[in-house]
Amino acid sequence: MRHRRKGRKLGRNPNHQRALLRNLASALILTERDTEDLRYIELESEPAVKGRIVTTVSKAKEVRPLVEKCVTIAKRSIPAQQAAAEFQADSPRGSDGWKSWRGSDRWKQWNDAIAPVVAARRRCLQLLGDKKAVSVLFEEIAPRFEDRPGGYTRVLKIAKPRLGDAGQQAILEFVGVRDRVQVKSEKPAFDAPEDETPADDAPAAEAAEDSTEAAPEEAAAEAEEKKD
Repeated sequence: MRHRRKGRKLGRNPNHQRALLRNLASALILTERDTEDLRYIELESEPAVKGRIVTTVSKAKEVRPLVEKCVTIAKRSIPAQQAAAEFQADSPRGSDGWKSWRGSDRWKQWNDAIAPVVAARRRCLQLLGDKKAVSVLFEEIAPRFEDRPGGYTRVLKIAKPRLGDAGQQAILEFVGVRDRVQVKSEKPAFDAPEDETPADDAPAAEAAEDSTEAAPEEAAAEAEEKKD
């Protein structure tokens, strides 16, 4: 029985299942990396679409809570990162200025301020198991969703099944890039302005003017015929 056991087994043992979810979450996060950054030079293949992976519907629904949790942890560490930036060293590491800063009280203040960020990075590294994915998460993704209360990803089902086993596929992607924008349609104005006459009615108006001018002449001709 599976009482109080949430989640899908995905046909795997627990260790294999955790490894699968870690790899999918890391793959989604790594699609947001800057391909020109030297730190990711080992990742030779570039993502087809940034912030998007294609997998089955069941896997996408299982990995989504893991990605949301990691983004939330990284987002909550942003205030501590900003507070630590006030006390960090201005000189490069290993220089005389950095060594003097290392022995000053500013380093102690920086160390106290940066502690929550280090703890958050270690927690995400424990969940994802990939240092490169953690770096992208804290530097690229978390600042983007700083003002968003939740719902960082979405699952979109694909109508075309997967070749081989005909499994139902889905897209797992971050929100905020390819969102649908609803535009309200405006009602067309059918009434023509009072000062202008429609172009189609111009010949009719000219014919009416000609008839009004010719009416007195015809009336005078009829009166003369009656007199005769």
